Amino acid sequence: METITNLLQTKIPIGPAVDAAVDFLTANFRTFFRQVSSIVDSGLSSFEGVLMAIPPVALMAILALIAYFIVNKGTAIFTFVGMYLIYNLGLWEPTMTTLAMVLTATFISIAIGLPIGILSAKNDTANKFIMPLMDLMQTMPAFVYLIPAVTFFQLGKVPGVFATVIFSIPPAIRLTGLGIRQVPQELTEAADAFGSTGFQKLYKVQLPLAIPTIMAGINQTIMLSLSMVVISAMIGAGGLGREVWHGIQRLQVGSAFEAGLAVVILAMILDRITQNIAKKK
Repeated sequence: METITNLLQTKIPIGPAVDAAVDFLTANFRTFFRQVSSIVDSGLSSFEGVLMAIPPVALMAILALIAYFIVNKGTAIFTFVGMYLIYNLGLWEPTMTTLAMVLTATFISIAIGLPIGILSAKNDTANKFIMPLMDLMQTMPAFVYLIPAVTFFQLGKVPGVFATVIFSIPPAIRLTGLGIRQVPQELTEAADAFGSTGFQKLYKVQLPLAIPTIMAGINQTIMLSLSMVVISAMIGAGGLGREVWHGIQRLQVGSAFEAGLAVVILAMILDRITQNIAKKK
C-alpha cells in the first residue's frame, strides 16, 4: 500500500523532459534556426519595406478600393476613415510593422497548414495524431510560446513571428481538413468514375468546393495572428503591441487605448475583407 502511495505521489517529469528537448534542439540545430531566422527576417523586411514605401494616403486608397470591390461601399468608407484615424494618431509606422508581421505569419501558416490539413482529411491515421496536437496548440496559453521562440531565435520580430505561427496555425489545418471531408461523396465518386487521378480530384473537385471553409480558417488564422503579434511585443517584436505594452508599463491609459483602437480597426478591416473573399469567388 505504501509503495502504491509513493508511486502516486511521484511527480511525472514533464517539465524536465521539455527542458531537455529544448536544450537538445538549441544545441544541435542552431545553424538551422539561424537560417530560418534569416529567411523569415528577409520576408518580413520585404513586406514592411513595401508597406512603408507606399505613401499613407495612397495605401489608404488602395485598401479602401480592395474593401469596395470585395465587400461593399460602407466597408470601403470605414477602411479609409479608420486608416486615416490611425495615421492621425501617429501610429502609422507601428501599424505597418504589425501588418507586415501578420502577413508574414499568415503566409507561413497557410503554406504549412494547407498541406497538413489536406493530409488530415485524406489519412485517418494522420488525422488521429494531428487533431490532439491541434487541441494542445489551441488551448495552451499564448505566453508559453514566447519562451521557446526566444530560446531558438533570441529577441526581436522573428521570434514574434514564430510564436504567432504556432499559435495561429491550428484553424488553417482544422478547417482545411473539415472542408475537404465535407465535400459530398457523390461528387468524389463521380470524379473517380470519370478516371480522375487523386491530384485531379483534389485540385478540381475537393479544394474548389472546400474554399468557403478554408477561407474561414484563414480568416481565423489572421485574427489569431493579430492578437499574438500584440502579445509578442513582450519579446521585442515591436509594432502596435509595443505601444500597448509601453502604455501599460507607464500607466498611460490614453496611449495604450489609442494603440488598442488601432489594433481593433486593423482587425475589423482584415476580418471583413477575408470573410467576403470566398463569397465573391
